[in-house]
Amino acid sequence: MDGVDSTRAFVKDVKRLVIKVGTAVVTRADGRLALGRLGALCEQIQELNSQGYEVILVTSGAVGAGRQRLRYRKLINSSFADLQKPQVELDGKACAAVGQNGLMALYDTLFSQMDVTSAQLLVTDNDFRDTDFRKQLTDTVESLLALKVIPIFNENDAVSTRRAPYEDSSGIFWDNDSLAALLALELKADLLVLLSDVEGLYSGPPSDPQSKLLHTYIKERHEKVITFGDKSRVGRGGMTAKVKAAVYAAHASIPVVITSGFATDNIIKVLQGEHIGTLFHRDAHKWAPHGEVDVREMAVAARECSRRLQSLSSQERSKILLDIADALEANEKVILTENAADVATAQQAGYEKSLVSRLALKQGKVSSLANSIRVLANMEEPIGHVSRRTELADGFILEKTSSSLGVLLIIFESRPDALVQIASLAIRSGNGLLLKGGKEAKRSNAVLHKVITSVIPENVGGGLIGLVTSREEIPELLKLDDVIDLVIPRGSNKLVSQIKASTKIPVLGHADGICHVYVDKSANIDMARRIVLDAKTDYPAACNAMETLLVHKDFMQDGGLNELIVELQIKGVTIFGGPRLRSLVNIPEAQSFHHEYGSLACTVEIVDDLYAAIDHIHRHGSAHTDCIITEDHEVAEVFLRQVDSAAVFHNASTRFSDGFRFGLGAEVGISTSRIHARGPVGVEGLLTTRWIARGSGQVVDGDKGVVYTHKDLSLQAQTHANGTV
Repeated sequence: MDGVDSTRAFVKDVKRLVIKVGTAVVTRADGRLALGRLGALCEQIQELNSQGYEVILVTSGAVGAGRQRLRYRKLINSSFADLQKPQVELDGKACAAVGQNGLMALYDTLFSQMDVTSAQLLVTDNDFRDTDFRKQLTDTVESLLALKVIPIFNENDAVSTRRAPYEDSSGIFWDNDSLAALLALELKADLLVLLSDVEGLYSGPPSDPQSKLLHTYIKERHEKVITFGDKSRVGRGGMTAKVKAAVYAAHASIPVVITSGFATDNIIKVLQGEHIGTLFHRDAHKWAPHGEVDVREMAVAARECSRRLQSLSSQERSKILLDIADALEANEKVILTENAADVATAQQAGYEKSLVSRLALKQGKVSSLANSIRVLANMEEPIGHVSRRTELADGFILEKTSSSLGVLLIIFESRPDALVQIASLAIRSGNGLLLKGGKEAKRSNAVLHKVITSVIPENVGGGLIGLVTSREEIPELLKLDDVIDLVIPRGSNKLVSQIKASTKIPVLGHADGICHVYVDKSANIDMARRIVLDAKTDYPAACNAMETLLVHKDFMQDGGLNELIVELQIKGVTIFGGPRLRSLVNIPEAQSFHHEYGSLACTVEIVDDLYAAIDHIHRHGSAHTDCIITEDHEVAEVFLRQVDSAAVFHNASTRFSDGFRFGLGAEVGISTSRIHARGPVGVEGLLTTRWIARGSGQVVDGDKGVVYTHKDLSLQAQTHANGTV
């Protein structure tokens, strides 16, 4: 069981929870109460209350809020002479007394707007030394919860008898974090949520880019390696106090989650089973797989191995690919067995037919993949190719050469054959690779990864290709912009959009595959029928399948459109019509022109002419692949020039938009981006450039000592980093 599964398991049984909100969440940087965050917190509590949860709130913020108010009062009552004197820090107890009043008034106002009643309970450390007090406290809280009232606890700092209330930790509790843990135990809560100003517990200070968010705290692993930053800017606890409280509660069998109070719905997400923040649980040490590799370590290993791969000769890199091809064929039986198990599981789980179709490795697919890899192995060496050579000055030569990107993170869904293609392309281009496939292909991906890495030589290292198996690791990987150079998501619109919104790393790919076929008035009907049927039915789940058929209005007069529709329907395609077609034919209405079916369905619409078709494609397409069928070559050239898509075809099926069919050997994906690579992305799309200069002692010296010639030498013999062309 991993951290995600464990979170989902225990939240099912949560009835009563204690929520602790820290001072840094309750107040803004200037000390004033953070009305927006408090409002969002109260909205979450109201929703949980209405769902039947018993919510107990422990809030900090009184001291911070009171300090801000008293500073203001002191300022307006001070003379100019008073302001010249050294300013004495305000008494914390006075701040607490003033701030508590305003804090509770705000909670009462916010909850009242939501038809929720709240109650204030102020306690001190000494109160809990009295067993009668403990019993009475429990009885009172039980009564309040039965009435669906929200008990709001705070330490009564105004009358605390501790010797040093802001430092002393020798009592029963010593801050609101430890108070929350104590109350969770005392009141038999099922969950404790500690809201902070950061996403959770990090391995070091959150501001340090080397620090990583720990999704599950495992005492045996993390206790001695975590470095805490400064305590809270306004409170007195900070992350150290939260971790101590969390460990205490977890040891007493109460799960704890430390997460951000700045997000508007994190508490609800926790109770929905999402593994956000950091989870503390008594059994956490049992969940971590033995020998689990840290994702940063995995990414760093991929970079180191990629540099060793790049240092090999072209022949040595080619041999690795040939060995992989042989290994795939030698292990075909076990690969297909594992894949069949994934397909059976997906079918039993009720997955859509299109996903199951993408998941299955049909007979002959392994051999086809192996042959594709051999094609890659025999391609011209891509690394170190000189695309430009310039003489900057006499004896000073500059070259622009192709170079590996570094480390790629590929997140893909369903198709295990994508793993093979991506891995082979990465090796050919000298890149390290991190792969995260869908859970539906877990067994297929695992066996393919094992077969591929088993033949990577030791002088490169199996860490060249890392397989990420847990979904919870993706957010951490997307933060590694100092190690990972490019993210390529292959999957649904939702997946791609989420990835783009969650990382600073450049993202290459496409969100939609809304491909059009436009049948012009001069189209050959037999050709149009063949192309349209192939574009839609050859592989409907592919991103290069036709989703919208546009037909010139004149093409209707001789029955051509009707013939196309009938042929599609015979092949099992469900037709949805645009407004113009539906006015003539009784078929279901297309809900949107911007829709990717990914199945045996498509939209059909009538357009006035070529330019109307181009305008439709630009307004509703996804700039993936679009096609025109016409015998008029002038019309075709206008379409090819003006349609702004990654691939534009004349009299050819959109299904040709594929790395293998383009002669790239394979593809890592198809990009609709206008930066770096566009269309099917093969080896060249996984390369960048760098400049190599060879001088003979030149210095700039204010540009006085160099006579620039800038002579183009590109047509002269080009030398590769690993040989001569």
